[in-house]
Amino acid sequence: MNNDSPVYDVSSSALKVHTNEEDRPREKALKHGFDHLTIPELMAILLGSGTRGENVVQLCDRIMRDHNHKLYEIARKGVKGLMKYRGIGQVKAIEIMAALEIARRYQLEKYEHRFQVTCSRDAYNYLGLKMQDLDHEEFWVMLLDRNKHVLSCERVSSGGTSMTVADVKMILKPAIEQLADGIIIAHNHPSDNPHPSAQDNALTAKVKRGCEALDVQLLDHIIVCRGGLYYSYNDDTRL
Repeated sequence: MNNDSPVYDVSSSALKVHTNEEDRPREKALKHGFDHLTIPELMAILLGSGTRGENVVQLCDRIMRDHNHKLYEIARKGVKGLMKYRGIGQVKAIEIMAALEIARRYQLEKYEHRFQVTCSRDAYNYLGLKMQDLDHEEFWVMLLDRNKHVLSCERVSSGGTSMTVADVKMILKPAIEQLADGIIIAHNHPSDNPHPSAQDNALTAKVKRGCEALDVQLLDHIIVCRGGLYYSYNDDTRL
């Protein structure tokens, strides 16, 4: 038998799969580095064990396939979605979600030190890390100085799966408090349809009028979707 082939031991109550040490995720990571592991192998390190008839790597591979090999789809399903898989209880589901949150915050770190927004893609990349995986709508405001460096980014409201209500006064309040020279407003569409609604257009117009009264520039309104998809009012020359 080829040494690379798995050997099945059915002498115990649970089916065990033995492979060469270098094929086991932990040993493989130590020997070759974490970058040599597939996402199912990385997830397997978190879970530790599979179920009868399905080892942990196979379980994780199935989870990835069920979610189109996209981690953000797993993030949207949340703890309850993961617990539907046999062998994943609440504790393991929480561990996976915690790892995904660590990854999200790791990505955000590069934007922490006076990140400069030079175009709508910059704004989307920053805001997408906060909003694109949500299963409900949220409204955010990004505050910028005159050189378009980010002063802060604040959540204004949180709503349902199809809409959120944003009050113009609450949008402009942090701009006044932090003496921002410009703002970018943004909300997400969980449906991943980037086209603005009539309500989106009306709110944009109201915010623009408020900004003009306060001598604050409304730089853009971004509609955030997944997979790099977004809509920019500024790019569409609607500001």
